[in-house]
Amino acid sequence: MSRTQFEAVMGASKRVFVPGASGEPQGLLDLLSANPALSQDTTYVQFPIGGMNRTDFASLHPTARMETFFMSPVLRSSFAEGRIDFLPMHMRRVFDHIGTAEPFDAVLVHAARDDKGVLRHLYNLDFLSAAMSNTRALVVQLNPSVRPPAGAPELGERVPDALVEIATPPPELKPAMTDEVAETIGERVAAMVPDGACIQTGIGAIPQAILGALSDHNDLGMHGGLIDDAGLALIQRGVITGNNKSIDRGLHITGIAMGTHGLYEALADEPSVCFRPANYTHEVGVIAQHEHFISVNSAIEVDLLGQVSADMVGGRQLSGTGGSVDFMRGAAASKGGISIVALAATAKSGEISRIVSEIAPGSATTAARTDIDRVVTEFGVAELKGRSLDARANALIEIAAPSFRDALREAWRARRSTF
Repeated sequence: MSRTQFEAVMGASKRVFVPGASGEPQGLLDLLSANPALSQDTTYVQFPIGGMNRTDFASLHPTARMETFFMSPVLRSSFAEGRIDFLPMHMRRVFDHIGTAEPFDAVLVHAARDDKGVLRHLYNLDFLSAAMSNTRALVVQLNPSVRPPAGAPELGERVPDALVEIATPPPELKPAMTDEVAETIGERVAAMVPDGACIQTGIGAIPQAILGALSDHNDLGMHGGLIDDAGLALIQRGVITGNNKSIDRGLHITGIAMGTHGLYEALADEPSVCFRPANYTHEVGVIAQHEHFISVNSAIEVDLLGQVSADMVGGRQLSGTGGSVDFMRGAAASKGGISIVALAATAKSGEISRIVSEIAPGSATTAARTDIDRVVTEFGVAELKGRSLDARANALIEIAAPSFRDALREAWRARRSTF
């Protein structure tokens, strides 16, 4: 098929879904950028990841718009102009929303052929099946320069309405640099993970440090929203085997691969890493079937009630709600499961405490106080599950940076007196 067919489909499309993260079809986006008229009066829908996805779809044409479930600096200008609609929604709900909302005129897909010539999805499966079931047209970038993951599903029987062969490298996410704080937190979290447990982590320096600290564990399982280079290293080392998993035994379940080109290339020969959509990876009923499911997520700040703010601070939408709460609640439903929030105790070189008396005015609560079992900083572990308001607050104060503890105690006394 030709680029002419691509232009014909896109010229008639006013609502378009674009996969984010490492599944973004950059070759097709380059064609859209080169022909702004194709985006006239078009609304693009995407769940982008900051640092990986750099297209502001609302900027492709003066009448273009965008819907997103995750903010990034790239989108800030158009968001301020009112041309981007941000939808706060956990990932499991995003899947259902995409599958049942106003139908798409086109869904863009990034795919490649495996060694047998089978056309497979590439590195992000989170919402694609929902979008593909709710679209009039399927537009595929066939990438001849990469091999698809061995555990990624086939594209299916549907014939693409436009298929364009373009070689582009998938978006990379370089490993984060860890420091002493991250490594201390990583060691504390790793000490809570028993052999045979099933784990889920996010991205960034602290998750990378946690995975690094698990290198001496045995027979761990993986079920989460993503796999990165550090997660693959544990699989290759035999630390993550999946042998004790209650379901998907011997398999490592993920929705997205996010990392270096080395990660993407290695996944082509690793059929045990299986890609599943968000209605499986983030489904509480699935997660709960794993015994000892350990969910580890990050935060911007945690208040003395145990509430978590992870995406909005001071009225500024920084990122998105993502899938952390899906995993927290799955861990709560798992036999022996633990929901952990791990964060550095301070920000801005120690000037700001991230353990706060209460969530800042204008900020949003990402996770409720009832969703968290433990909070970890470099100063210790606060056990919140099954504890009273005062016990929870005191535990959180003890893991704050020492220079902030007296002020937090006084703030808690004042706040407690109003209850």
